[in-house]
Amino acid sequence: MLIGLDAGTSVVKAVAFAPDGEVLRVAARPTETRTPAPGHAEQDVEAVIAAAAATLREAASGEAPELVGVTAQGDGVWLLDGDGRPVRPAILWCDARAAGVVDRWMEDGTAEWVYRRSGNMLFPGAAAPVLAHLQAHEPAALAAAATAGYCKDAIAQRLTGVRATDVSDASLPFFDTRARRYDPTLLDLYGLGRLTHLLAPVDPSPAPLRPVTAAGAAVSGLPIGTPIHAGPFDLCATAIGAGLERPGDALVIVGTTLGCGVLTDRVETGGVAAGMLLCMPRPDRWLRVMPAMVGTPSVEWLLALTGTRREEIDALLDESPPGANGVVCLPLLSPAGERAPFVDPAARGQFVGLSLESTRADLLRALCEGVAYAARHCLEAAGLGASGRVVLGGGGVRSQGWRQILADVLGRPVLLARQPETGARGAAMAALDAAGSDYDREEWTRPDGVVEPDAATAARYDAGYVFYRDRLEAARGNWRGPG
Repeated sequence: MLIGLDAGTSVVKAVAFAPDGEVLRVAARPTETRTPAPGHAEQDVEAVIAAAAATLREAASGEAPELVGVTAQGDGVWLLDGDGRPVRPAILWCDARAAGVVDRWMEDGTAEWVYRRSGNMLFPGAAAPVLAHLQAHEPAALAAAATAGYCKDAIAQRLTGVRATDVSDASLPFFDTRARRYDPTLLDLYGLGRLTHLLAPVDPSPAPLRPVTAAGAAVSGLPIGTPIHAGPFDLCATAIGAGLERPGDALVIVGTTLGCGVLTDRVETGGVAAGMLLCMPRPDRWLRVMPAMVGTPSVEWLLALTGTRREEIDALLDESPPGANGVVCLPLLSPAGERAPFVDPAARGQFVGLSLESTRADLLRALCEGVAYAARHCLEAAGLGASGRVVLGGGGVRSQGWRQILADVLGRPVLLARQPETGARGAAMAALDAAGSDYDREEWTRPDGVVEPDAATAARYDAGYVFYRDRLEAARGNWRGPG
């Protein structure tokens, strides 16, 4: 038995797997995101680690796992002291406090230059603007810190006592993605050269297995010496668990973020400056990611606003026809704006075509269609070709109606990633790879099914997508409102 741990933004999950990839047990604990000020998004580091420990205990169910693979949410800044204890609450990837820093770097050309050098575009929740903000506003926190790391690394350090990160978490924003090492030129460009000591050492790929210490065992209930693998962060782990193998394979994660990525075998820094280029464990593979800020929280917001239960989603989608009776949504509802397939911290959402006859079903369908249009936009920007295979994952695809909308908007069959918890599955697979284990990769990643597009609906959505892009271009530049 082995365990894959996935510490997401809203839920921490641990999954116990049999050697053939079958799920034995799933444990989950919710985590709280706090908003101490408008636009801020923080988590209690100790609470996240406690949730991870509780899920590990439950998933193990008294057995001693042969191996534990860890993945988690990426980006943001998790400031830890020399003992791996938090200096302040973690600042998350969806935090907007550094929007002004990003605005300044976009205006003076810094963001564009960084993209052309590394293939990574900055956004408010990336580590560089967050650290620049902290340098200006919380220098005492930085002075007290030994590490400016990420969620996965904080958990792994608590279990093993080792301060380290991997090439995927390190990819943005301080990395030379070709040479796979930190780029001092980037740090100096951000004005963060004096903080180089806060960056954790980058493990080779795959990362080594490290034993659980006595202190880690006391926290987690795992036996001392249990091998721990700190794998790639959740976007890359989910790509592994979804079975992306060939360049051109694509992934759509409908979760807290809309994670759209295309696997590639080259570093390209041309085109529109947007998205991420993340190093995968294989030295000749990268994931070109467009992680839009328009995921399931948008639907949760609408459900709460209209007094609708999650269980009603599919029935409501059936009540409104494709095209939502003329209602179109730009689902840019995150306070941090948008980070892919374009970057604008001021981006805000719209519903267009409303009338007194519009229903909550129309609003819901328009929102789900808007997220699907955003996914198509992201995949096109990431380089999806006509023959690319698309795999769907994330909590949002539990809705049969939303799955069908995505297939129709993309105009191609979409495979359903093997459930449950594709990210945890990818973390477990990365750990098996690091251990040199022989296992059936195809069986571990066999899809749960395929959703075929409806030709007539797909043609209608082709026209709807053109209108969506037109509305998006018309809105850009006007999001700050009059004056």
